[in-house]
Amino acid sequence: MKKITGAQAIIKCLKEENVHTIFGFPGGAVIDLYDELLNSDIKHVLVRHEQGAVHAADGYARATGEVGVALLTSGPGATNGVTAIATAYMDSIPIVVLTGQVPTALIGNDAFQEVDIVGITRPCTKHNYLVNRPQDLVPTIREAFYLASTGRPGPVLIDLPKDVVAAMVNFPEKKTIKMPTYQPNYVPHPGQVEKTCKAILRAKRPVLYVGGGVILSNSSKELTELGEKLHIPVTMTLMGLGGFPGTSPQSLGMLGMHGSYAANMAVAKSDLLIAVGARFDDRVTGRLDAFAPHAKIIHIDIDPTSISKNVKVDIPIVADCKAALTSMNEWLDSSSDFDPKDSARKHLPWLEQVAEWQEKHPLTYREEGDIIKPQYVVEKINELTGGDAIITTEVGQNQMWAAQFYKFNKPRRLLTSGGLGTMGYGLPAAIGAKMAFPDATVIDIAGDGSIQMNIQELATAKQWGAPVKVAILNNNYLGMVRQWQELFYDRRYSATPMEVTPDFVELAKAYGAVGLRAKTKDEVEPVIKEALATDNLVIMDFVISREEGVYPMVPAGKATTEMLLV
Repeated sequence: MKKITGAQAIIKCLKEENVHTIFGFPGGAVIDLYDELLNSDIKHVLVRHEQGAVHAADGYARATGEVGVALLTSGPGATNGVTAIATAYMDSIPIVVLTGQVPTALIGNDAFQEVDIVGITRPCTKHNYLVNRPQDLVPTIREAFYLASTGRPGPVLIDLPKDVVAAMVNFPEKKTIKMPTYQPNYVPHPGQVEKTCKAILRAKRPVLYVGGGVILSNSSKELTELGEKLHIPVTMTLMGLGGFPGTSPQSLGMLGMHGSYAANMAVAKSDLLIAVGARFDDRVTGRLDAFAPHAKIIHIDIDPTSISKNVKVDIPIVADCKAALTSMNEWLDSSSDFDPKDSARKHLPWLEQVAEWQEKHPLTYREEGDIIKPQYVVEKINELTGGDAIITTEVGQNQMWAAQFYKFNKPRRLLTSGGLGTMGYGLPAAIGAKMAFPDATVIDIAGDGSIQMNIQELATAKQWGAPVKVAILNNNYLGMVRQWQELFYDRRYSATPMEVTPDFVELAKAYGAVGLRAKTKDEVEPVIKEALATDNLVIMDFVISREEGVYPMVPAGKATTEMLLV
């Protein structure tokens, strides 16, 4: 077998995994690999900061369902990517991050741009590797892609010493990967499926609680079939939005700290909570002893460590969400005890109660003359895109308003940092999504604080022909922290006023983009229409009500029924 260089082997492995686009920033430790990229048809997107590279790979992965790839150099190049790796880890996003490393002989000698990136990222990767032998290079890359994309997905890092990348290696034939210590269970236990379905048939007030696992497992179709068949209300986590159609009468939208009144009340009053691909995180549950106090709880998750981790579960199903939902649908269809019409009649009083809660306390906001309300901006974006755009967000109030007022009818339309809450995520993630789907409308809903975390990636978007639209909800505050200071710290606005904010319209021009501004409510729709009609990178600067809050809101330490309303 003819030997090839490590760099050639890496490129060949990427091609083998059907990788078409990678995001990165070059440096001395990976210069051989960058040189080899010139001999490949893999598109390399040059970012302006390594955090942007990993976020872009993350956005690409979330939008496509494929493994995203980032390439970083050693030392500061690798450490600059850590926040974005942690972001992907918290949300179970499949990415592979290739980092350069000093030659093996220098590891541990404090060489120039040496850092123990394997040690640093061990707590925030699904797995990571230091390849210190050339013969391990190809098997390691193959295993990394397998680990990133199977079971509960997640980021995998491969640290590549410079001498290993330059060495001559064999390229062995690809074989089925078998790892005795890693064997995720995809198929649900039939007995547990039967228990689950029988519990559903007995329930009078069931609720489907849908998390990001439904998106990751591509099981939105099966989930929607189950919800509609059973005629029961459906609520979603931030990561689960789009898993069930947001415009459906059965949809309660998001639950939890900033969830809808109806969603939180339905969970609190339910007698059966069916959790699918969700992990009962603190933003959803509020005070644990008051969460779904009357409900028997079913939990479907591929990760057994998530079962009963935060909330005690009555019926666990450790399996892939798609496989479990398929089995449940099949069981119900074949059961003589189940009739969709009977289910509809049985659950009608419950659905009427939920509808009453929705009517009494809808997601709403107070109009203030000609002042722009951020919720109105999101509503208009939803209306003018037909609810069919790919929406990325930054983190903070902008993120919550997007989750509340944009109606996601399809999966993989909302790309947002849920678990880690990373400011600066939205713009590079939007670039990643736009590189994956050039013909899609991709909009980053941002705040004036968070957009500045990675605003340099405007240059990336411009250089690589990714004309995303950025909608900045500009209140000259770090809005979410300001809201907490208003409510719980007597309006003592410590370090939250943004006293110096760039002129975003002029800034857009500096990057060769189009800048638009709306100062009054009447200007909102024309600005959005112009942005959508413009074949260029666009920044929309919406000067919004300065002290607008996100409501409903569950204060820290309170039950989810103890909501502050508008």
